[in-house]
Amino acid sequence: MTNSRTGRRHIAHLRLHTVVDEGRYADVVELMSGITPHVQAVPPDAVQLDLTSALRYFGVDAYDLVHLVMIRLLALYGIECGAGLAGNRMLAAMAADASGPGRITEVPGDRPEAWLRPRPVAALPGIGRATATTLGRHGVHTIGQVADLPPLTLQRLLGAGPARLLAERAHGRDPRPVVPREPAAHLSVDRVLDRDCLDPDQHHRAVLGLAERIGRRLRAGRQVAGRLTLTVRYADRTSSTRTRTSPEPTGHSPLLAATALGLLDALGLQRARVRAYTLRADGLSPAEDAPRQLSLDPVDDRSRAAEAAADRARRRFGAGAVRPASLAPAPAGRRRSRPPAA
Repeated sequence: MTNSRTGRRHIAHLRLHTVVDEGRYADVVELMSGITPHVQAVPPDAVQLDLTSALRYFGVDAYDLVHLVMIRLLALYGIECGAGLAGNRMLAAMAADASGPGRITEVPGDRPEAWLRPRPVAALPGIGRATATTLGRHGVHTIGQVADLPPLTLQRLLGAGPARLLAERAHGRDPRPVVPREPAAHLSVDRVLDRDCLDPDQHHRAVLGLAERIGRRLRAGRQVAGRLTLTVRYADRTSSTRTRTSPEPTGHSPLLAATALGLLDALGLQRARVRAYTLRADGLSPAEDAPRQLSLDPVDDRSRAAEAAADRARRRFGAGAVRPASLAPAPAGRRRSRPPAA
């Protein structure tokens, strides 16, 4: 994808300088998807975006849009990152490697080779220590020196295939597009407690929260799940697992919650001392290909519309911006009612 007016692509590479877990990394990718649909995950600590089509929508230049993305990451998730901005994926990644936290390095679009030439050979992606040592023995230490070598000389040193690829990279060429990540084969979320839990109300809230998280991740990836598995781990390190196929493949949180809570009821925990819960979604498929049971109930349509609006709010303001009332924290100083002991 190129800018119709300049013929240039605008690729951003964000390098996360704050360590994040798998769940938070998924939140980062979801936030980026609210900027542009052309997002490629580079786990565990980077994301690439093709901003070309987003520039006209946001009405800013590429540098300002990257700055906006970095501010959102810091404000919503406390994640610091450095960024590279260039006309292709390789240059953007190299520019990000040269950027400290909170900084953006932009490779000039009209003369990327001038930016590349003084840099060491090892800065090129895919150049290992052995290749850099081989080149160094022949007096080739910078990317500019590689670009100036005759093709036959480079072939004699490295072989035909590696020489051809290295020459392309030394001239700043990389035709690879930004490709959204392949759909996951499954999704799983978990919750580990600080202490054993015997309260059935807390079991209910924990599983409900897991279903909500699974739903958000499915919708962010435009996927639906056909099967859920709930695993509960106990204080004695044993566990119980139940699996159930959904009535229809879905990414709609209320339907996922109904299935997950059905699994919880099937476990019959009673007064079990629970330490952790894991909810796994399998049978994933693209949402646009999934059949959906038609409903004449307007409540269902309103529920899905509200869910879509909540997802948009989360992409803009963070994962905690909107949550179901049943998962809202209880007011300070107020205890949840408990049934009297039998």
